[in-house]
Amino acid sequence: MAILLPAPTRAQFITAALAMAAVVLASNILVQFPINDWLTWGAITYPVAFLVSELVNRRHGPQHARRVAWVGFAVAVAASLVLAPARIAVASGTAFLLSQWLDIGVFDRLRHGSWWRAPLVATLLAAVLDTAIFWSIAFAGTSDPWITWALGDLAVKLALGVALLLPFRLLIGSRAAALH
Repeated sequence: MAILLPAPTRAQFITAALAMAAVVLASNILVQFPINDWLTWGAITYPVAFLVSELVNRRHGPQHARRVAWVGFAVAVAASLVLAPARIAVASGTAFLLSQWLDIGVFDRLRHGSWWRAPLVATLLAAVLDTAIFWSIAFAGTSDPWITWALGDLAVKLALGVALLLPFRLLIGSRAAALH
């Protein structure tokens, strides 16, 4: 039985799209700054993109989550082309769209189970896909230690995917969790 979810207000949509764009843009800039041989600063910010789309998906459904992802993508990639190397903007855009579509689709399929299962499984699967696509496009053929950065990035995304369950739960509220 499908549950009719309310469309976001204009303000909610703009807020979500701007949050998505800010996370992706910040991550595209921060990925250029290594913390060590295993990690860049972008790994710490990027998992919030999954949180944004999952919150929109939970409250307003997958079609609105995809709209937020599209708008966030367009704004972030356009800004990234100015503020980050083209290879990073292209890699980010490709990885972002494919991983967001996976995240949104998996989340929607699992939305009627336990409140934590949909965001956890969707984030973990999408993080693996995003990492594989982004790092292989953005840094393959460079002298940077991108394989170790990719492994460190994935480890952080997986850990943050688990850690972001608490803010997800707090932001959706107990009533919304019980309904979906």
